[in-house]
Amino acid sequence: MSVKTFAAIDVGSFELTMKIFDFSGKNTMREIDCIRQRIDLGSDTYANGKISNEKMDDLCHTLKEFAQIMEAYKVIAYKAYGTSAIRETENTLILQDQIEQRTGIRVEILSNSEQRFLDYKSIASKGETFRRIIEEKTAILDIGGGSIQISLFDKDTLVSTQNLRLGVLRLQELLNHLNAGSTQMEQLVDELATAQLDDYKKLYLKDREIKNIIIVDDYLSPWAVRKAHERGDGNAMVDSKAFDQLMEALRTRGTTELAKRMDIAEEKVPLVYISAVLTKRIAELMGAALIWAPGVTLCDGIAYEYAEQNKLLRGEHDFAEDIIACAMNISKRYNGSTRRADTLEYITTTIFDSMKKVHGMGQRERLYLRLAAILHDCGKYISMINIGEASYDIIMATEMIGLSHMEREIVANVVRFNHSNFVYYGQAQDHPQGLDKESYLIVAKLTAILRLANSLDRSHKQKMKGVKATLQDNELILKIDTQEDITLERGFFQTNTEFFKEVYSITPVIRQKKKF
Repeated sequence: MSVKTFAAIDVGSFELTMKIFDFSGKNTMREIDCIRQRIDLGSDTYANGKISNEKMDDLCHTLKEFAQIMEAYKVIAYKAYGTSAIRETENTLILQDQIEQRTGIRVEILSNSEQRFLDYKSIASKGETFRRIIEEKTAILDIGGGSIQISLFDKDTLVSTQNLRLGVLRLQELLNHLNAGSTQMEQLVDELATAQLDDYKKLYLKDREIKNIIIVDDYLSPWAVRKAHERGDGNAMVDSKAFDQLMEALRTRGTTELAKRMDIAEEKVPLVYISAVLTKRIAELMGAALIWAPGVTLCDGIAYEYAEQNKLLRGEHDFAEDIIACAMNISKRYNGSTRRADTLEYITTTIFDSMKKVHGMGQRERLYLRLAAILHDCGKYISMINIGEASYDIIMATEMIGLSHMEREIVANVVRFNHSNFVYYGQAQDHPQGLDKESYLIVAKLTAILRLANSLDRSHKQKMKGVKATLQDNELILKIDTQEDITLERGFFQTNTEFFKEVYSITPVIRQKKKF
């Protein structure tokens, strides 16, 4: 049996973590080592916007040691990611280059949505317990150093996700700035969080009742998991009464005693307390009865994704559908038509699937197209005139868990160019930002398809009972099953064929089912 050894590295806000995993056989992922080194990068970033030279030296020294450990374990592949502490510095690109030159380790930067998606995948690695819990109304509370992410589930479906700048290190820096004493900590954290959480409740919770909270963090969770193992149940699930007892212990016991009981450094105790206060406040806000700490970390999510991509694990949860569900809820928030979005999604994917040999795109690009179809006119909520620009702004300003910033740019620009003139690569002044040539070409290809699909439902009356697409020579034959008058659709279809022909060198043709 072949064994593949993989290393996952998290360059976090408070500490560096490396986990070594082996994959031996199908659907088996086993952690064989975990190395942690405290380096408080976040306090520099959140206070000054830059990481000091001293901490950079410590960071590079630790990563060199990680490289030696990987060599000893004969690691065949690794992934190293930086989160908010590096992402939010003023000189991120310079730091990345320094790290690679000095250590040989390439640290990629995770966007917030990418980071939270990997955390989400780490929970999914818990298998049956995860699936059972999210069948009910559940919130995933992902607490980081710089921010928290709240994701809501209902009947195994992701309904919303939102980022709030309430990370434990960020809050600690604010408390230090206020010269807050330990007796004031809970009150001040509560006050700092209340405004954002109240706004969150109005926008996302409304009358929604949440039964369970899944907490992912590097502060409270490890202790909760250890206590569960001590009890012999191996499952860190607590009700509100048990959590109140935990809070009382954090309030009344000294830092030294707590550090000893938790087996952590004394300087980490306030972070545990802040994480606990946030969890309690959010649980009360949602009316949740159960809190589960699965004890997973970002490293578990990194390893899980690597295993999925390399077919070392068979994931049972459809993460792409979570992204789709998130887009559908964004569309709903901005009064989008579900029927029209469904129609456009059906037509665009029909065209996309018929042209696999021509367009050279894969499942990920198909996902972008589906998202663009769902969000095609969300900007109407803001402007009926500048729909494209308004849609672009909404998409770029909204978290979509599982999409990188670059991927959101692709989706947002496909939607924008569906409504406005296409701006060719090299001609753009203000937009699109951050797109390389390959990504820009994807935008062009997907825009051509979306425009064609949009023209086939120009009346917004869903006249088509069905659409079949086939390639014949240099023509895309679209067989339209409808008995209705499609004069309007034909007119707009002809308008959009020129750009389609420009992109694909293929002429789209409508063939309507004959009327009886």
